[in-house]
Amino acid sequence: MERNSENYKMHLQILKEELVPAMGCTEPISLAYAASKVVEVLGGLPTKTTIYVCGNIIKNVKSVVVPNTGGLRGIKAAVAAGYISARPDKVLEVLSVLTDDDVEKINDYLSLDNIEIIASERPYKFYIEIKASNEENTAKVIIINYHTNIILVEKNKKVIYKSGEFHEENQNHIADRSMLTVKSIYDFAESVEISDVEDVIMRQVEYNTKIAEVGLKGKYSSAVGKTLLEVYGDNIMTKAKAYAAAGSDARMGGCDLPVVIVSGSGNQGMTCSLPVVQYAKHLNSTKEQLIRALVISNLVTIDEKRGIGRLSAFCGAVTAGCGAAAGICYLHGGGYHEIAKTINNSLGIASGIVCDGAKASCAAKIASAVDAGLLGFFLQKANRNFLAGDGIIAGEIDETIENIGMVARYGMVTTDEEILKIMVKN
Repeated sequence: MERNSENYKMHLQILKEELVPAMGCTEPISLAYAASKVVEVLGGLPTKTTIYVCGNIIKNVKSVVVPNTGGLRGIKAAVAAGYISARPDKVLEVLSVLTDDDVEKINDYLSLDNIEIIASERPYKFYIEIKASNEENTAKVIIINYHTNIILVEKNKKVIYKSGEFHEENQNHIADRSMLTVKSIYDFAESVEISDVEDVIMRQVEYNTKIAEVGLKGKYSSAVGKTLLEVYGDNIMTKAKAYAAAGSDARMGGCDLPVVIVSGSGNQGMTCSLPVVQYAKHLNSTKEQLIRALVISNLVTIDEKRGIGRLSAFCGAVTAGCGAAAGICYLHGGGYHEIAKTINNSLGIASGIVCDGAKASCAAKIASAVDAGLLGFFLQKANRNFLAGDGIIAGEIDETIENIGMVARYGMVTTDEEILKIMVKN
């Protein structure tokens, strides 16, 4: 792929847009980001707030710890933390500025009990609307489709910022992901100038490895990563799963270290990168080989999520586990055909894991997804591949990926609704 071609530039832009730092689970952080923008517009703390959120936000915020809040959980905690932070310029690291003194301020604000939560009736898979007021002003901020996509800001019912229309396809300032194919991803990874991607990829390695190492100490959530190493031993397959799981342990447990996300998810960012990092160490791969492998794993994950959507009933760890397997295949000398078969096999194994919200058990699902990805790779290596017509498996890898998107986006709509009903009931 020519460096000056539009195709090359598009792949590079996608990586730069997707691989960004975030602190904490990205759904509560998105709420905090919107809330901090509200404070900026109001010029002070609100005395009354009404929040309209879609079911996926409710599902993914309910059980995770909001970073730097002293262990608080839930939508109200995320919004209150964003109010106290009041730093929308920090975007998905909006809560990184909070101090121990701010924790008391957050609790004091929550004690006022002036935040109302309403399930949105708008037909979006990702929707946050915060309407707030104080003695002087009113404000409204709306985010749709992805975590930082503020499409509307109002002050005293006057529009001060508007971006696009209210439809899910609104992707302003976002590179076109529809041109991605597994072949184009492989060609880009093989031809990319390392200097073009080194900073963004190595930041992912640094951030995600650091939080995984913290998670392996076993102080967060259910310590899935630590348990894997204790039970199954310190072999490379276990380490590949354990590091990814441990990163999630820490993140779901409220660790204040940032991670580099993929497809809007820190868990997916860690799942598609950390197993590849561990295999690169095991195989004594060069830094260049690691970078090219991570280009593949990240872009494959993004490509798979394109048809699924940012939030759905389909567990995103599955796609990230497949992405990791594709990167590991590359490290073993696999070319396009071997990578395509690895992805095909992996999707055929673990295409049924549901997303029932962000929480401690995400780490265990990550371990299962990485395990499925590795099995898919080793099946390919032994030339034992699933065939077209085996369930959702198609003759071409891009068609299989399209099938997964259809199952998740359309077939699992009622699944998502039932999961939400159960979670709200509990």
